[in-house]
Amino acid sequence: MRFAAIDIGSNAVRLLIARVYESSDDAPPLLRKEDLYRVPLRLGEDAFTHGALTPRTQERFLQVMSAFKQLIDFFEPEDFMACATSALRSCANGPATVERVWRELGLRIDIIDGEREADLIAFNRDEGQYDKGDYLFVDVGGGSTELTILHEGSRVMARSFKIGTVRLKQGLVNPEEWRAMEAWIFVHTPAYEPLTGIGSGGNINKIFKMTGRKKKEGLPVTALAAIHSELAEMSMESRMRQLGLRHDRADVIVPAAQIYLRVARWAGLGRYIVPQIGLSDGMVRYMHRRYLEGLVNC
Repeated sequence: MRFAAIDIGSNAVRLLIARVYESSDDAPPLLRKEDLYRVPLRLGEDAFTHGALTPRTQERFLQVMSAFKQLIDFFEPEDFMACATSALRSCANGPATVERVWRELGLRIDIIDGEREADLIAFNRDEGQYDKGDYLFVDVGGGSTELTILHEGSRVMARSFKIGTVRLKQGLVNPEEWRAMEAWIFVHTPAYEPLTGIGSGGNINKIFKMTGRKKKEGLPVTALAAIHSELAEMSMESRMRQLGLRHDRADVIVPAAQIYLRVARWAGLGRYIVPQIGLSDGMVRYMHRRYLEGLVNC
């Protein structure tokens, strides 16, 4: 079964086309990515600085959604969904923008709150490898960070914080938000120690690739700290030339590492598993479950 998921983030907009294969035994269904389209449309720069999308950004957003709509029509998925996160939910004209997309393109976009975002991300536990033990799922985006505690494969609780790479880069993270995150971790994680971190987001995926480690090894926090120090000492141009990073990755990878490191310190994490999954993967697993229940959008 094929599904399509649009993740409208603060740093980029993504379309994931994926198939889910049912297992013949009791094993979890397999998710296999067919195509991933990423457009570096940084909605967060408008949203967090001005509180609204500029007319030019709105037009560019509409162009991207038009292209994605054509791709969805081509792939003919069983179901699709489009979710907008921190940037559009921070925009005064966010609802009007998604209404225009619906009116002109017939593409429905849901602006979801932080709790709903964390819930969808947590659907990635359906992979089955988190059925034993305790985990802290840390998803760092451009506008927010979602923390989810998993116990024996079940979601215990989650919280979204207005701490993201684009906000941090622009100096727009309120110190009170850091204190709220620290307090939440101190209150809720001790009952589930020892915790293993699960890191999701494009930045930690890139950092993990830079280490050359195998997926089963995970990313020790000490290695993450060493790479953070190395990257912080490099200019943005050096990150692009020497490491081959895209412009829109080179300027946010350091703040991203900073967020993962703070969470790790406060939660006492020794390492992160980096399964290279995120919101769009969770959306696909949610749609698959919804499909089995006979509830689809298409």
